[in-house]
Amino acid sequence: MNAIKHAIQKGLHGSALFLAVLSALSLAAILLVIVTSVVLRKFFDAPLFFAEELVGLLMSASLFLALPMATLKGQHIRVSLLLDTLKSRSPVLRNALFTAGLLVGIGFTGWIFLESLPWMEFAIRRELKSETARILLYPLMSVVPISMIFCLVIYAAKVFGFIHSEER
Repeated sequence: MNAIKHAIQKGLHGSALFLAVLSALSLAAILLVIVTSVVLRKFFDAPLFFAEELVGLLMSASLFLALPMATLKGQHIRVSLLLDTLKSRSPVLRNALFTAGLLVGIGFTGWIFLESLPWMEFAIRRELKSETARILLYPLMSVVPISMIFCLVIYAAKVFGFIHSEER
């Protein structure tokens, strides 16, 4: 059982790390696009016409690509006042609240995953492109369901004890 637990931990961490690296590359691409656009505007009076659109798409992709790592490490923004209060007084109640939070996470990520699939399918069928730069949208739209399915699996692994949660 320990070998399976270790393999699941390693696989989820590796996948989350890969997506986090892609997120960091997205942020670097945003910086490159903005710097290029500013330099072109300053010296040639010709900024990149697609800079704002591309930066917005890359920012959205970056956020969703980083989400599995934040979920794995438990680094979401959360209100910990109640959990911190219960830490020493009632560990059983604290664990129950923590598990309830994980179940809410499963519900939320599952819901977003199910909602994002029809949008992605529609974008693929219609070959939707962005308005200004005509960038194909479905590669970027696929980031949402991929991210959500990883978050869903991470939450489930935490609920079933395959991943040790530092927050507990």
